[in-house]
Amino acid sequence: MKESEEVAVVTGAARGIGRRVAAMLAEEGYRIAANDLHEPGDTLKELRSVGAEAMSLPGDVSDEGTVRGMVERVVGELGRIDVLVNNAGISTIVPAEETTLAEWNRTLAVNLTGPFLMCREFGRGMLQRGSGSIVNVSSVAGLLGISDRAAYNASKHGLIGLTRTLAAEWGGRGVRVNAVCPGWVKTEMDEEDQGAGGYTDRDIEGRVPMGRFATPEDIARAVAFLADPEWSGFVNGHTLSVDGGWFGDGSWESLRRRKQAP
Repeated sequence: MKESEEVAVVTGAARGIGRRVAAMLAEEGYRIAANDLHEPGDTLKELRSVGAEAMSLPGDVSDEGTVRGMVERVVGELGRIDVLVNNAGISTIVPAEETTLAEWNRTLAVNLTGPFLMCREFGRGMLQRGSGSIVNVSSVAGLLGISDRAAYNASKHGLIGLTRTLAAEWGGRGVRVNAVCPGWVKTEMDEEDQGAGGYTDRDIEGRVPMGRFATPEDIARAVAFLADPEWSGFVNGHTLSVDGGWFGDGSWESLRRRKQAP
């Protein structure tokens, strides 16, 4: 358990990965500032049910003024910031030639500009104190090209670039910056994307050497590892794939399926 005064800010905390990350960090003893576009009421109830101190931090992470207001609220109410998890993101599934400028701009605003603003504004306080950990939630789509996701892939590739650059700039001043790259995770976002007809469970399970989707728990454990200086204090600028081997496997489909358990 962490000391009770330590604070973690988690964006996109209303559901899916973000909600489980917030809960796991709460279980580790952090006080939690939970962000989403609207107040993440169910998440707050869950956090408080396990005895954690939690505050709501609603707002659009891609809006500069809103992010500055978040910093003021967290520092004003909780006094400090130790961990920032940039998890908020949106999925845009459409062929590149049909992607509108509005879709492109909104995807990059939420998935890349938002994390930049959060890192810049919350990072200043970390740099002043000389300590802190930032974990950016990218994707296997930040490591590989996946069709029909030009804006999403570009945003997640960019997030890895941002992670490495900030790690280079801030690591020597006590602030570590790392990224996790989930494979496909069973969340509400997956249900919505599958509902649009883009893929099936079998498509994903066949592509992953371990033969299953990730769970929010899988990702939350990786985030908790990178957040904690006792566990990962010399890990900086790293991109941790949590994808069941997706990124590492260059096999063709029939060969991969032959290696999976029946």
